[in-house]
Order: sequence, then C-alpha cells, then structure tokens
Amino acid sequence: MSGLPPYATTGQRAWYYSFRVICALIFFFLIAPIMVIIPLSFNAQDFFTFTPEMLAFDPAGYSTKHYQDFFTNSDWQLALRNSLKIAPVATLLSVSLGTLAAIGLSQSHVPFRRAIMAILISPMIVPLIISATGMYFFYSNPYIPTPFGKIELPFTLTGTYIGVVLAHAALGIPFVIITVTATLVGFDNSLTRAAANMGAGPVKTFFSVQMPLILPGVVSGGLFAFITSFDEVVVVLFVGSAGQKTLPWQMFTGLREQISPTILAVATILIAVSIALLFVVELLRRRSERLRGITPS
Repeated sequence: MSGLPPYATTGQRAWYYSFRVICALIFFFLIAPIMVIIPLSFNAQDFFTFTPEMLAFDPAGYSTKHYQDFFTNSDWQLALRNSLKIAPVATLLSVSLGTLAAIGLSQSHVPFRRAIMAILISPMIVPLIISATGMYFFYSNPYIPTPFGKIELPFTLTGTYIGVVLAHAALGIPFVIITVTATLVGFDNSLTRAAANMGAGPVKTFFSVQMPLILPGVVSGGLFAFITSFDEVVVVLFVGSAGQKTLPWQMFTGLREQISPTILAVATILIAVSIALLFVVELLRRRSERLRGITPS
C-alpha cells in the first residue's frame, strides 16, 4: 500500500513523515562526501577546496585541466594500464573458481560444506591489513614445508603481476560465491537430472542448462570482484612493487607525497564507473528474479 491510509492516527502520520525525513538525512550523510568531489574536480586552481570563483559560479574558476593531466601524465596512465591488466584477469579467476565452489557447496551431500563456506568467504570478514600481511609473508617465503623437509622454490610471488592477480582473485572469490549461491537457491535440480537422462555429459549440462539460469548471479559476482580488484590498495601495497602500481596506489601516493588535485578527477571517473556497474548489477538482479518467477520490487 502506498501512502497513508485515510484512517491513520496522528502518531502513525507523525512516524510516516519522520521516517522519511530520517531516511533522507541518512542518504544525504552518505552521498554528500561523494557529491562534493565532483565539482571540486573541475577546480581551475590546484586546491582541494572551493575557491571564491567557484562559489560565485564564475566560469574562470572551473577547468578540466585535472582530467587532462590524468589522460596525459605518464604516471597516471601507467597506473591505469596496470589496473586494466590486473582487474580483468583477477575477475576471470574469481568467477571461475567462485562459481565452481558455489555449485559444489550447494550440493547437500558435500561434507563440512558450512565450514568450507565460512573459510572461503573469510577474506570478506578478516581486515584487509591482516590479509595483506599474511599474503606478503606467504609470497616472500621461498620454501614449501613438507614432512621430508623444505622444498626451495626458484622464485617468489612478491612484486610480480601473478602475485597481485592471485591476491585480488582471493579477495573477489567470496563475492562470486555469495551471489552465485543466492542464485542457486531457486534452481531446479530436476533440470540437470533430465539433461543427464537425455545423454548430456556434466560439462554439456553445465553450459547448456545450469549456466544460462545462474548467469545473472555469475555476472553480478564478477562485477563485484572487478570493483574489488580495481579499487583495492592495501594488498597491492604489500605484495606489489613499483612496476605493479595500480590506480588506487597512485591515488594513495598523490595524497601522501604529491598532493595532486588530479586525484579528484580520477575519483569522479571511478564514481561514474561504479554507478554504471551497480546499475548493471541491479538489472541483472531483476532479470534473475524474473527467471525465478519473483516479481521485482
């Protein structure tokens, strides 16, 4: 029912409007810090505050020079290329491993599946600084302990693209597992049994029957994994090197060392990208609900 019923009491009317005011204030509290960044990114001066010209809406106070610096500066472009190299590969690993794990853990006959699920989604719960420290010491150790002694490895993963990709994939897998598991809740297992009775093998059944139905969850998990990898800075500071400097790392450097206003332009671009990805996630959620026979709210 939309709106207030005609027989609502004075208390109900007061709560109805108070609740909406509280929600509006909370929304403003959450969105205001983000919205402030957007006009500041067009500041004609190298400041992180509004200038008198900007407050007076003087065109001379606005400029796109920070965006031009982002697209022409070699340091920013190297960081962007590294992010675009690392995030898609980490996303592909996260989607592949997370989807398989979710399908396996959705089977009731799997022993200790709740404990395994808790372990797999633990990177979402454990603070990033702890995960980063653990990954650093794990990558830096050139030995593998065995009952027969230590096996020395000819390389370490610290300061390599492979190490950063594997670390970001480990952080993205929990998002894929959760979204795919939620999609599998309404999955009809009789469809896979019917495909098997008709002679389809496990691989054929997965790609022809199961995958089309859980695809919205897989894509949603992949988008969350991509955002996690693209925005992550703590882990890459520990396991990466200057050659793997990503866009968030460059932004972190710009805040601590250079105080570069280009950060505002980059942040605005990332906000636009994140909004677009979240819009896609919402469309996929609605499509998943329609496939499962649920009316989207």
